[in-house]
Amino acid sequence: MLVLLLLGMVSLLCPSGETAKMCYNCRKYHLGLCYDGMKSCNLKYQQSCATENIYILTRKGRSMYHYSKLSCMHNCEDINFLGNEKRTELICCTHSSYCNLPEGN
Repeated sequence: MLVLLLLGMVSLLCPSGETAKMCYNCRKYHLGLCYDGMKSCNLKYQQSCATENIYILTRKGRSMYHYSKLSCMHNCEDINFLGNEKRTELICCTHSSYCNLPEGN
């Protein structure tokens, strides 16, 4: 009886049967560690999990990975920004919870 009651409550809160997707949230993530304490955020309408990879440009013009920012972001689009001293790569995902860990970690 209790199980049926809980299932009914879940169906009211999540009518599509889907559970809310979660993302990692960290201002400075590097080599598997979050330096300001790993948190999480729930995706809301028109949001995606976002990984913002920050690269430092060398004198020869090569990109050297520095750190990542992990978050929930509105109207997220995959894009690369190139400045004089750094490159920022923005990667968005919604396919699963916690999909915004940088590759290789």
